Amino acid sequence: MRPEVLFPLFADVRTLPGLGPRLARLVARLAGPKVVDLLWHLPSGIVDRRFSPPIAEAPAGAIVTMTVTVDAHLPPDSPRRPYKVRCYDETGFLHLVFFHAREAYLARLLPVGARRLVSGRIERFGGEIQMPHPNHVLAPEEAASIEPIEPVYPLTEGLTAKPLRRAIEAAVARAPALAEWLDPAFRRQERFPPWREAVVAVHGPAAIGDLDPMTPVRRRLAYDELLANQLALALVRARQRRRPGRVLAGDGRLRARLIAALPFTLTASQRRAVEEIAAEMASGRRMLRLLQGDVGSGKTVVALLAMALAVEAGTQAAIMAPTEVLARQHHAVMAPLAEAAGLSLALLTGRDKGKARQRILGGLADGRIALAVGTHALFQSDVAFRDLGLAVVDEQHRFGVHQRLTLGEKGRGAHMLVMTATPIPRTLMLTAYGDMDTSKLTEKPAGRPPISTRALPLSRLEAVIEAVDRARAAGHRVYWVCPLVEESEAVDLAAATARYQALRERFGTRVGLVHGRLKGAEKDAVMAAFATGEIDILVATTVIEVGIDVPQATVMVIEHAERFGLAQLHQLRGRIGRGTAASICLLLYAPPLGEAARARLAILRETDDGFRIAEEDLRLRGAGEVLGTRQSGLPHFRLADLGAHADLLAAAGDDARLILSRDPELASPRGAALRTLLYLFERDAAVRYLRSG
Repeated sequence: MRPEVLFPLFADVRTLPGLGPRLARLVARLAGPKVVDLLWHLPSGIVDRRFSPPIAEAPAGAIVTMTVTVDAHLPPDSPRRPYKVRCYDETGFLHLVFFHAREAYLARLLPVGARRLVSGRIERFGGEIQMPHPNHVLAPEEAASIEPIEPVYPLTEGLTAKPLRRAIEAAVARAPALAEWLDPAFRRQERFPPWREAVVAVHGPAAIGDLDPMTPVRRRLAYDELLANQLALALVRARQRRRPGRVLAGDGRLRARLIAALPFTLTASQRRAVEEIAAEMASGRRMLRLLQGDVGSGKTVVALLAMALAVEAGTQAAIMAPTEVLARQHHAVMAPLAEAAGLSLALLTGRDKGKARQRILGGLADGRIALAVGTHALFQSDVAFRDLGLAVVDEQHRFGVHQRLTLGEKGRGAHMLVMTATPIPRTLMLTAYGDMDTSKLTEKPAGRPPISTRALPLSRLEAVIEAVDRARAAGHRVYWVCPLVEESEAVDLAAATARYQALRERFGTRVGLVHGRLKGAEKDAVMAAFATGEIDILVATTVIEVGIDVPQATVMVIEHAERFGLAQLHQLRGRIGRGTAASICLLLYAPPLGEAARARLAILRETDDGFRIAEEDLRLRGAGEVLGTRQSGLPHFRLADLGAHADLLAAAGDDARLILSRDPELASPRGAALRTLLYLFERDAAVRYLRSG
């Protein structure tokens, strides 16, 4: 149960003053639907109203506060023109400018002859000094009601600053004083204020320097968020460790057959990963391991060998992928190997219906099917295994921590192996996978030539199309990825459709198009046509998973490469170079390139080491961008900036381990305060993992 002291913070934003249904909807879209979300919506700037020059000396663009006398009202001669009120001081005239004005209202607000305090931004237009729509118009005796420094918050379309500020002020007023959850010595060392004091201070900056992420106030709130994250992961891990694992030790016969059927020899890091997995599955502890490997480093084979070990030990194994295309690809890679080893393998997706689905469910329930490959369909309640010993989850960041655990629940003490082809920087590893041990695949399979990467301006587009034509004529296939125009599928789709039509005019029906709005079956049909060679050129938006393995694809064209993140460009490039033919990746950019974009393209040309690229991406863009906004399983930090606060993340990880070693049930007074912290940052699920929680 959420502690009562937090109830006011978890009320709906509609309970805040001035937020009717329309504004509440906009605030919820911008910051979140609960009062607490507004506490985490931090100011991004300040307005300083202390500058008070004479009218004649007011510089254009400056925000000023000045005392003036109202001289005359100048109504417009047409409704399309603005209403002006001329004011003066001893140095000159100032025109207050109002569009769509109500004359009676302005006559009351600014009576001729009255002295008024006005505050707003100065413009110089047609020889006049103007202040369009002043933020404040007051009698001089009301001067104290103007804040000399106002915080500025990020806004969304349709929401103005005033109601948002008023709502945030009301949210801050509701913030209760909470029992301290930080270690006293650490708090003193870092000069951290108490939690409520920090919340009040962060929303009341007194100078531009107060917005710096390195101030004690901002670091305090960042640390609280990171500690909640690390403590939640540590609780998940402790729960995994607490639950008895199973000793799964095979005799090696199925793995030997699989290795004999492989068309290549295992790399050193594949062999090491298989050994680490086997040792942990035989240890009696429940395995929760992350297998990290670049695109094309052979994770599927390692997973299949781990699954074969589970079958040797008399149990079943399942692998779950985030999309049907990836599930089918895993199935295609595994099926011939499983057949050679005498292993029964089934594919289960949301598309399987009726008798075919019942047949698979029956085989899993009675154990006739040893290995299952599937999508989210494997989570469903009617899917039961006779005895699931190993659950493998591919591309973990597409699933939440709790989703991955749901698959593990389908077996008694099932071991868990999680795979990702997204190389993850160490700092992000701690935030997303702090509850796991890690195995890394660092080599590519033998015989794969390096991919040549070139950056070209968009003015060379015609030459690129000619190169694509030559590649086609030589029997190669081409991916053409269209620009990430903005976070809008509609605009991305328009760009891809236009390129598809242009290429179709040139190459006819040999061009296909895939995008996120196609139905699964349509997308699969286009992908299959590309894989079998019915089409040579596949135009795609970035929204879709182009994770299909086509060894004949040797050319990757990425339009507007400057708009992509490094990790994303690296992922896309990894779709080619999967056969033995030389491959080329062409990065088309629109000049002039900014510094960061130039650095990104230069790193890609230098290296294909995904781990180095991931670290550079984090350095250049910050954590929020690194793994893409659509990838949901990574924690989204609102107060912590992993670039600036990496030291705090490490400290939070150490603190979380120490806390649970001393007080595993969070039963002490500090433990009770830490439970409140977990609820405050909505890590409620972790609290349920406490025996007494």
